[in-house]
Amino acid sequence: MAEARAMERRGVRIGDTFAEAFDMRAARVVITARSPAWALTAARAMTGFATSVIGCKVEAGIEAELAPEQTPDGRPGVSVLLFGFDADGLGKRLVERVGQTVLTCPTTACFDGLPQAGERAVVGGVLRHFGDRYQSSKLLEGQRYWRIPVMEGEFLVQETFGVQNAIGGGNFLILAKDQNAALVAAEVAVEAMRKVRGVVLPFPGGIVRSGSKVGAKRYKHMIASTNDAYCPTLRGRKGVKSALPEGVNSVLEIVLDGLDRAAIEEALRAGIEAACRPGVIEISAGNFGGKLGKHHFPLHALLEAAS
Repeated sequence: MAEARAMERRGVRIGDTFAEAFDMRAARVVITARSPAWALTAARAMTGFATSVIGCKVEAGIEAELAPEQTPDGRPGVSVLLFGFDADGLGKRLVERVGQTVLTCPTTACFDGLPQAGERAVVGGVLRHFGDRYQSSKLLEGQRYWRIPVMEGEFLVQETFGVQNAIGGGNFLILAKDQNAALVAAEVAVEAMRKVRGVVLPFPGGIVRSGSKVGAKRYKHMIASTNDAYCPTLRGRKGVKSALPEGVNSVLEIVLDGLDRAAIEEALRAGIEAACRPGVIEISAGNFGGKLGKHHFPLHALLEAAS
């Protein structure tokens, strides 16, 4: 067996391992409103309960806040990325979430953020039925828009939204001496990663404390269960093969989805570099031996590329 290579960043060991990620499909939704606050309100509602496709059917997050000159209607906006395993399922989630959280929010409008994508999901073309035949449409530059009457005025939504190939499940693990050190490192990592366009961190605050393994040892009906190898309270427990180095008493994970490999690589580099701070002992990554996801992100290669 080849000996693991040694790498450090500011006294933090970088594990000689890789993050394993999966093929997904993605859509970008641009929400605009009368004010940045209302655009953000709709975006936050739209991305709620969207941490994992396993339990939520979709993974979603806020990509960026947009200035008026960056939006189709010249109003403040927010871009949201949504990810699913297939285009059909993602299209259904778009209809549900735009209909329940954007159409319902004061002053909002909703636009496709991937106009060049060849595959389209019908969204406004379904939601128009809420107008009960009082809706109207207009064709602009090959795209149809629907105006749906609501009590406040009108809701403007694009008929179809682009869907493209994407990658989900990029990640890294922060192994720290205690909970506080792990959390501070994760928070600064998230702040750095959120500056990268084309990625989202779907878990609460961008951070995961409940990393999982495939299946379960005892409950065979479970798709996933706690990653016992990285649970500090299980170190030394019979039947648990701990992966924690000496001195590690808290682990947090950061998971991200991206529109392409380059965006994920940039975000991982930014996050890992930011997380290498006092109290962190090692940076590692979650994988399944390369058997489940075809996209591999070796940590050493990622950081060497930035040197």
